[in-house]
Amino acid sequence: MSAVATTLAARWRGAATGVLTATLSLVAHTAGGGALPSGSAAALLAIVAATLGALAATMPSAATASGLFLLLTSGQVLGHFLLDAVGHQHASGPTSTGMIVAHVAAVFAGAALIAAATRLIDALSRAVHAVTAAVRPPVCTRPFGAVRSADQPLRSALALAASVSHRGPPVGRAR
Repeated sequence: MSAVATTLAARWRGAATGVLTATLSLVAHTAGGGALPSGSAAALLAIVAATLGALAATMPSAATASGLFLLLTSGQVLGHFLLDAVGHQHASGPTSTGMIVAHVAAVFAGAALIAAATRLIDALSRAVHAVTAAVRPPVCTRPFGAVRSADQPLRSALALAASVSHRGPPVGRAR
């Protein structure tokens, strides 16, 4: 796998992890009976999601489904505590079993989908590289510039020879 493909897959994995972290936290808490968080709660949730996305893009262990599961789970726990800390309450009281089951199921599905997408990006980039690597322009082995040997002298050499005077002082006067 090329370095460009690795970087591309890692960036997409990080973006997907960050977006899924924020989306799952928002959906779960609004489904729990509360309104969408605004102001500082939304900003803090965005910071948590961006941090987990950056970790998913830079950690080698995040390329596996289990590594993604751990990152997404920590994102849900952090998001839940963060929204509870800023005063976002559920209408149904404390965290219900149904909400926990929904979070875990969504985290499993999200981790599996992101890991599958990472493998798909790797396979597609290898296929594109194989197709484009076979079609390369011919490489010139001779350096560009003047040719060293020719049947005719160069025009510049002829002009220089014609401009040089071969006349000099008489032999007797030069002594």
